[in-house]
Amino acid sequence: MEKLTIVVPAFNEEEVLPSTIKRLLQVENDLIKDLLFDQKSDILIVDDGSTDKTWDIIKTEHQNNDRVAGIKFSRNFGHQNALIAGMQTAVKTAAVIVTIDADLQDDPTAIAKMAAKFANGTDIVYGVRNNRATDTWFKRNTALMFYKTLNLLGVKLIQNHADFRLMSKRAIQTLLQYKERNLFIRGIIPMLGFKTDKVYYKRTPRLAGESKYPLKKMIAFAWDGLTSFSIAPVRAILLLGVLASSLGVIALFYSVITKWLGLTVHGWSSLMISIWILGGLQMFSLGIIGEYIGKLTTESKQRPRFTIETTIGE
Repeated sequence: MEKLTIVVPAFNEEEVLPSTIKRLLQVENDLIKDLLFDQKSDILIVDDGSTDKTWDIIKTEHQNNDRVAGIKFSRNFGHQNALIAGMQTAVKTAAVIVTIDADLQDDPTAIAKMAAKFANGTDIVYGVRNNRATDTWFKRNTALMFYKTLNLLGVKLIQNHADFRLMSKRAIQTLLQYKERNLFIRGIIPMLGFKTDKVYYKRTPRLAGESKYPLKKMIAFAWDGLTSFSIAPVRAILLLGVLASSLGVIALFYSVITKWLGLTVHGWSSLMISIWILGGLQMFSLGIIGEYIGKLTTESKQRPRFTIETTIGE
């Protein structure tokens, strides 16, 4: 039988982590009893630079059960890097890896359905929400707009799928060959090309603690996804430039005609408005181009994605 490792990124999750570990161990125990996975199947928790007692809880749980292992970052490197660190470590010994967030809003009982699909030859099984009833109206509609926008720009995302998924060893090994630092895992995985399937589940509210994705982080995450996978914003700048130039030519002909007809009106309002609009467009355009240049600079430096301070367990 093959080994399963559940990778759990955690950032300041002291309130919910003990119950999360208990539930995930129970899920794994049930899968082991059903002879789906090896008895050495474990849980790997990646502490993403927490400032609370998250790491102390991981150490205590490991002492009570050696099937609980942990990685501690030297500081906060972000959710996506925590996932990569967990998968990079787990793939050394595990044949199957499931990633799930520590708050367990994603239903861990769906892992059994994922395992069944893996047994039938599926390399990647996406956990997909069957509704967004727990979200606010704003979050629900902005998420829908996010998926539609990225799909329109050629980034093929699985709608209502976050980072709850099962992946085979070879799928993980292929994912880890993507070395970019500005990582958007949700966009990369559909590009891998292996056999995929979906498992639908009902998302529940957090048991405790606060969301680690407030509005500011959500916007930054969406922007990273867009600029990491598409040059559409740069092309939009080109179109804006062509449009502005076209309007300038029209305005030139209009000025010549009004001058010839003697209908010119001396004033500064239209001039100031055009200056502000064109100046704003230029600053906006430079900002977008600068974003891409910044990403290129980061990639060229080849800095490590994360720094591991210590580990416990296998």
